[in-house]
Amino acid sequence: MKTILITGGAGFIGSHVVRLFVNKYPNYKIVNLDKLTYAGNLANLSDVEDKPNYEFVKADIVDSGKILSLFREYRFDGVIHLAAESHVDRSIANPTEFVFTNVIGTVNLLNAALDVWKGNTEEKLFYHISTDEVYGSLGKEGMFTESTKYDPHSPYSASKASSDHFVRAYCDTFGLPTLVSNCSNNYGSFQFPEKLIPLFINNIRYNKALPVYGKGENIRDWLWVEDHARAIDVIFHQGKVGETYNIGGHNEWTNIDLIQLMCKILDRRLGRKEGASAELITYVKDRAGHDLRYAIDSSKLQKELGWVPSLQFEEGLEKTIDWYLENESWMLNVTSGDYQLYYEEQYQKR
Repeated sequence: MKTILITGGAGFIGSHVVRLFVNKYPNYKIVNLDKLTYAGNLANLSDVEDKPNYEFVKADIVDSGKILSLFREYRFDGVIHLAAESHVDRSIANPTEFVFTNVIGTVNLLNAALDVWKGNTEEKLFYHISTDEVYGSLGKEGMFTESTKYDPHSPYSASKASSDHFVRAYCDTFGLPTLVSNCSNNYGSFQFPEKLIPLFINNIRYNKALPVYGKGENIRDWLWVEDHARAIDVIFHQGKVGETYNIGGHNEWTNIDLIQLMCKILDRRLGRKEGASAELITYVKDRAGHDLRYAIDSSKLQKELGWVPSLQFEEGLEKTIDWYLENESWMLNVTSGDYQLYYEEQYQKR
């Protein structure tokens, strides 16, 4: 039985990856390590928490001693590293927190793997999940490829770029078997409502203002989170050590067009007259260092490993909107902070 560490497994993307691995690989022991900050919610995994091949560990990747002791205890065969501070606005307000978690935390994991694996790296793998934001901003043409020069513009993307460089440096310097993937904007169920899609679904539902940065002309490539989880599965099992793979949804939308589409769908779902929700749109001062456009070229992943996205954006967005509307209690628990009691109720008593 292989033992796989998934960091940040109680978060948005991480919980989808944990669920996929726990259900798909009953012969793997999946250890979910999460600090359970505001974005980590164990209720996201209530359907797998009692599976015999799943275990949760509450820990902070910034705590190097704790991380090393966990590696020595569990003798992990592989690491899928998703734990990160990820919201750009928060990085502008508190850059140092992003340095500690995203840079120091990643280095702590690398050092622990290096210590425990000690050159015996056959069938071992350290897989680091990153973002397309490390590449900076695109003009109207072109796409990010695996060879695009890094050009981060926010404290968040700078911290992720640094962690990417450390992962590759440990591969080149120490021979640690590593992989890196860079993904576009994810959307789907269980996303904390600081991000655009769940935030605006919730605001439209309760007739709150929809704050749009600048003129809403910024363009993002949207990737359904379950397609991202499938890509991580494929890369972890088939990717070539030392390589980078870009993961994108081939769904470029301006923010304002996306918001208008959400308004139309929710008008139908909520029985409102067409155009009612769009009246909630409010334009606000643009974000500092706001990148104009991101677009991922995932042709390498498709050609070499055979992964392709399964959903077009409109279909995925409707599925996502329906999930949030059908899971109002989840949203209420998150927005009220009650979800933070889940760990104490479910795990402290065990």
